[in-house]
Amino acid sequence: MGAIIAALLPVFLIILLGAGMRRLSMFDEQVWRGIENLCYYLLFPVLLVKTLATAELGASNVLLFSAALLFAIFAMGGVMLALHPLLRHWLGITPAAFTSLFQGATRWHGFIALSVVGLLMGEEGLAYMAITMAVIIPPLNIINIWVLVAHSERDRSLLDVALQLLRNPFIIACAVGGGLNVSGLGLSGPVYRLFDILGGGALGLGLLAVGAGLHFRLALDQKAVVLSGAMIRLIGMPALMFLGCWLFGVEGIPRTVAVLAGAVPTAASAFVLARQMGGDAPLMANLITVQVLAATVTLPVMIWLAG
Repeated sequence: MGAIIAALLPVFLIILLGAGMRRLSMFDEQVWRGIENLCYYLLFPVLLVKTLATAELGASNVLLFSAALLFAIFAMGGVMLALHPLLRHWLGITPAAFTSLFQGATRWHGFIALSVVGLLMGEEGLAYMAITMAVIIPPLNIINIWVLVAHSERDRSLLDVALQLLRNPFIIACAVGGGLNVSGLGLSGPVYRLFDILGGGALGLGLLAVGAGLHFRLALDQKAVVLSGAMIRLIGMPALMFLGCWLFGVEGIPRTVAVLAGAVPTAASAFVLARQMGGDAPLMANLITVQVLAATVTLPVMIWLAG
């Protein structure tokens, strides 16, 4: 456990550094938005292409790993929908607030997940994390947009959902990297070194952007709802990932990657989606901030339990 905490400490220190830089107004809002876009549209996709293009993974292992991931996210989605009447009764949440709780429970922070795996598990861990993204990002987007449409007054067509998925740079990067791997082309020579240098900049900048996006002023609002959401995400989702891995016989690094993907906080982009589609955006910002803070305690424990 001590070794895991020591390995994760730089991750959370960089997040705090980003938060401190934002509070000191070292850069304005446009600069932070530019850093986030640089990571989202270039640096992390390059890292995913490089990792998948050169990975050596067995097809059977990938299928079982994918099945475990899908089991966990659909199980969590079903649990949240089943809990909706109880949450409305116990916590008095509105339909818009439920959509934010749903996003907070099911979606995940790719920047943090990739950074932690890159620091702790190297190329093999990154390869499985890239597969995780390719497998769960499309269904998670579809499920969450469906829930937002069903519980808000705004609307979005299935075509909008499909176009959003096709434009997702992580999905495109996973498709390109997987294609290079399957075709046998891979990456070699100067191209590999170019991707290696660019991808190496993703981890630090991505974590700084995470810290800059935290909203500490909201952290004490709606305590019962926010704490419930944090427990569901940071304890419930990794437990379902672990259960999925047990059911499908997934062990070792793939199991640790799956549990870690469940144990990271919810996605920062969930705030944007909540604001655009009629969800409870202030609650979403609160959930993101509290989950990031709580993950400093829960994430090392989950990684240790995953072995």
